[in-house]
Amino acid sequence: MATLEDPIKIGGVTVPNRLYRAPLLECAGNGPDAVDTLIDDLEPAAESGVGLICQGATIVRGEGGCAAPGMTRVHDPDFVARLSRLTDRIHDHGSRIFIQLEHGGLRSMETWHAEYRTEHPGLEQLAVSEPPWQLRLLDRIGFLEYDPHVLSTAEVYDLAADFGRAAARAVDAGYDGIHLAGANMGIVQQFLSPFYNRRDDEFGGSPEARLTFLAVVHDEIRERAGDVPLVTKVPAETPAPPAPIVRRNLSLADGIEIARRLERIGYDAVVPVQTSVTWDMSIVRGAYPERAWENGALQDAYDAAFGGATRRRLVALANRVQSLQYDFEPAWNEEFCRRVREQVSIPVLAEGGIRGREEMDRLLDSSGNETPACDMVGLARPFYAEPRLGARLLEVEPDGDGPRVVCESCNNCTVPQVTGAPGICRTPNVLQKRGELERAGAYERSDR
Repeated sequence: MATLEDPIKIGGVTVPNRLYRAPLLECAGNGPDAVDTLIDDLEPAAESGVGLICQGATIVRGEGGCAAPGMTRVHDPDFVARLSRLTDRIHDHGSRIFIQLEHGGLRSMETWHAEYRTEHPGLEQLAVSEPPWQLRLLDRIGFLEYDPHVLSTAEVYDLAADFGRAAARAVDAGYDGIHLAGANMGIVQQFLSPFYNRRDDEFGGSPEARLTFLAVVHDEIRERAGDVPLVTKVPAETPAPPAPIVRRNLSLADGIEIARRLERIGYDAVVPVQTSVTWDMSIVRGAYPERAWENGALQDAYDAAFGGATRRRLVALANRVQSLQYDFEPAWNEEFCRRVREQVSIPVLAEGGIRGREEMDRLLDSSGNETPACDMVGLARPFYAEPRLGARLLEVEPDGDGPRVVCESCNNCTVPQVTGAPGICRTPNVLQKRGELERAGAYERSDR
C-alpha cells in the first residue's frame, strides 16, 4: 500500500512524497514584485513538507490569453530567469516545483471582462473553431462578447511552439516539470472537445485528430526543454448541460481514451478532471459565495469586470444556480481517476474535493481488491486557508484520526479573483480555526 509519505517518480524526477499543491490562480502578474509574491504564496507549502508545488496558470504569450486579471506571463526570458529565486526557495525545503502553462482561448478576459475589452479594443480571442451556437447566443444577448480569430493550421503550430519555448525558459529557471492546463475550458480543452473543435485540418475531426495539438506540444517541449517531466490535465465534460443544449462533449469514456493515448505519446502523468464545457462552478464545487458577492469594497471592481451593476447581479445569480447544480462532493474526480489508472501505467494525480487525510489514504490504498484511485493527491483552495497545510496532513499517527482541512469550500476566495484580488481565505470562522491551530503549533514540522 502506498502512503502519502512515500516518494514517487514522475518522469525522471523523484518527488519526496505524494501530496501536492494543485495549481491555483496566483494573481502575481509580471510586475516588479511578482517573484516575491509567488515566493510568499508558494514557499509556505514547501516549508510545510508538501512534496510537489504546482505554480498555476501561467500564460505562454505576451498578449491575450489570460482568463482572469493578475495571471503571470512567461513569454519574456528575462522575467522567467528571475523566477529562479522562487525555484531555489522551493528546492531549499526539499520539494519539487512544476509550472502550469496555459492559454485561455475563448475563455480569456477578451470575452468576459468589460473593462479589459475597453482598454484593449483590438485584441481578438484565439479560437480553435468558430464558437458554438450556445456561445454565440450569449454574445447576441450581450452577456459575453466574441470577436474570435480562428487559428490557421500554421498558427496552431506557432502556438504549440510557444508552449515549447515557455517550457524551455522554465527549465532553465529551475522548474522540475511542466504541467499543462488541459481542462477548465482553456485552449487545450478546446482542442480536445467536440463542443469547440470543428476543424477540418489535422487538428480536428476525429478524436485522434483532436489530440494532435497535445502531441505537437509534447514534441515541442521535448525538442526545446529536453526530457523534463510532462503532466497534463485530462478533461471529461460530464457535468455538461444536457441535450439539446449540448449534444457534443467529452464523455468519461472519451477522457479515459485520451489518457491512454497521452501515455503512448509520451506524457509522464495525467490529472483526470470532470469539468463542464463552460467556465463554471464545476471546477470549484461548493457553497454560493455570498460573503464575496456582498463585499462592499469590491462592488465597483465587480461592476468594472462585468460591465455594470445589472450584469454583476446576473453573474451572481448564475453563480447561485451553479452552486446548487455543482454541490460539493468529496473527491468528485475519484471514479474518473480510478478508471484511468486501470488503463495506464504512468502516475495518475487526483484533485477536486479532497479534504482529509483518511480520504487521501483511501484514494492511495492498493491493499484491497479495488484499484487505487491515484498515485498522488492534490489540494488547491485549502492552501488559501492554510498555506502550511502539509505539516498537518503528513506524518500522521497510523491509528489516529486523520486531520481534515479547515477550508469549507465556500468559494469566498475565488469570486474576488475576477477583480485581480489575491487568492486568500476571507471567511472569518475559517481564519479563526487556522489561528487556533497556529497557536497550538499544528503547522510546525516534527522533523525540524
